[in-house]
Amino acid sequence: MKKKEIKKFILSSLLLITMCHVPEIYGQTQHKGPEWLNNAVFYQIYPSSFKDSDGNGIGDIPGIISKLDYIKSLGVTALWINPVFHSGWFDGGYDVIDFYKVDPRFGTNTDLVTLTKEAHKLGIKVCLDLVAGHTSDKCAWFEQSMQADSNLEYSNYYIWTDKISEKEKQGIIKRHMQKHPESSTIGSFVEANAPRAKYYKKNFFECQPALNYGFAHPDADKPWEQPITAPGPRAVVRELKNIMAFWMDKGVDGFRVDMAASLVKNDPGHKATINLWRGIRKWMNSNYPENVLISEWANPAESIPAGFNIDFYIHFGLKGYPSLFFAPDTHWGKNRGYDFCYFDKSGKGSMEIFRNNYTVAYEATKNTGYIAIPSANHDYQRPNIGTRNTFEQLKITMTFFLTMPGVPFIYYGDEIGMKYQTGLPSKEGSNHRSGTRTPMQWGAGPDAGFSTCNPDSLYLPVDTGHGKITVASEETDPGSLLNYVRKLIALRRSSPALGNNGDWKLLNDKDQQYPMVYERYTLKEKYLVVLNPSEKKQEIEITEKTSGTAKAETVISSGKVSFKERKNTPQGIRFIIKTAPFSASIIKID
Repeated sequence: MKKKEIKKFILSSLLLITMCHVPEIYGQTQHKGPEWLNNAVFYQIYPSSFKDSDGNGIGDIPGIISKLDYIKSLGVTALWINPVFHSGWFDGGYDVIDFYKVDPRFGTNTDLVTLTKEAHKLGIKVCLDLVAGHTSDKCAWFEQSMQADSNLEYSNYYIWTDKISEKEKQGIIKRHMQKHPESSTIGSFVEANAPRAKYYKKNFFECQPALNYGFAHPDADKPWEQPITAPGPRAVVRELKNIMAFWMDKGVDGFRVDMAASLVKNDPGHKATINLWRGIRKWMNSNYPENVLISEWANPAESIPAGFNIDFYIHFGLKGYPSLFFAPDTHWGKNRGYDFCYFDKSGKGSMEIFRNNYTVAYEATKNTGYIAIPSANHDYQRPNIGTRNTFEQLKITMTFFLTMPGVPFIYYGDEIGMKYQTGLPSKEGSNHRSGTRTPMQWGAGPDAGFSTCNPDSLYLPVDTGHGKITVASEETDPGSLLNYVRKLIALRRSSPALGNNGDWKLLNDKDQQYPMVYERYTLKEKYLVVLNPSEKKQEIEITEKTSGTAKAETVISSGKVSFKERKNTPQGIRFIIKTAPFSASIIKID
């Protein structure tokens, strides 16, 4: 072999080896996403509850714009805003009437464009909430599809039939027996008696008819089950791309997709739905390569290969989150199969469900996408609930959220320790979720600086804990939760090891639950994170792999955590770590 041929062979071999370490998706290599995700920290805003600019008691887009400097001061780099599209407001904005129009309660399309421009000036990305699986029954597409003529433009955007099974009929019967049948999620069909047909398929509430992406395995005896290649499903996919392009062309940086796994029906393992999203990801990579897709899928092993950049570790799907944060005596902690959640002051919880499920998902996807562990969201309780209700306790939870790998998501108000308010009435389909959608607490006064309206007109009530839980009261206190969160974010963004791509390893033995100790590291730096959410002193011994004497330095702490070198072993240096009640520490190892 000649010298040039040898060189060419070596270069080709190196290229092949490199490519073999990068997963392939839809015929091309998949990356974790645009570069800005490497250091991203998201802030989630429920727009009705963030800031009211016109005094009607409901938050709006100009209100969000007015608080961009505050958002920037936190150190966050991106926003996820819950639905702002024209809605019937039966399900908190998730029953969309018009995907191309901002709901009048929030402002105009121009206001949303202004928000993206002003956010971009501050280096903040803006992602919207995309309801891909259904519309409102008040949507013009659905109203047209109800007509007897099945050849109209939107006729096959939905799933209609005159016949359903006896089992499906039982779902309708049970629903009719309920006190509020219009809000039921029982069953999969709704009795409509429209000219088109007697029943339509829903996606969640009755007022949310499922969009027709087809059936992965259509039943020949059910002609209304169209294959994914049928004209109707193909038109719906085109419409979805049109909606996304409409807003991305106006400056939006991506989407969080609601119920992302729900599109194709009769789809075991979501294989057809995965292929559908792969096609959309390929289209985005060609046309909007700097934009991101975030899924409410809660199964990273499916969603990341489907082309999503980020998937959530939350209250459903991949198990673990509830056992960390949901006490059994709270709404979301009922019937979970454990007696205490881990972040409970009793110190009787277990991290085993988290260890067994999160670790596997993290290892399987850490090189191809991100897992996000949110502090809360609009669908479930905040950290401040029940007996976890002091700033000292909340600092421990926020240390966890902001030192884990993946992309952090802070739910608005969690940075100041806002309470989950119990016993509130349902608001726009919120049910138990009302307590986590209350107005952001900016300052003093009966409206907590959220609005200038009469307090009786507020979207939901505020509870500032006698003025302690507000931005204004915490801004000037160096030891406040707000300023602690700012320090955590600043440290995370300055450190590759603590950042989104740094490696992670849980160091606890299975027989020692408290304190939780994990390692964040790269080849060049390493940190230990120590968390004791209990009201008891805790102690643990861990071995830190090192070839020499390790230097350990606390860089951020809350409460008292002490550590000392016990002995040098062939496996590394043995440390003994002692923690006071309600304590957290980030320790740099050199």
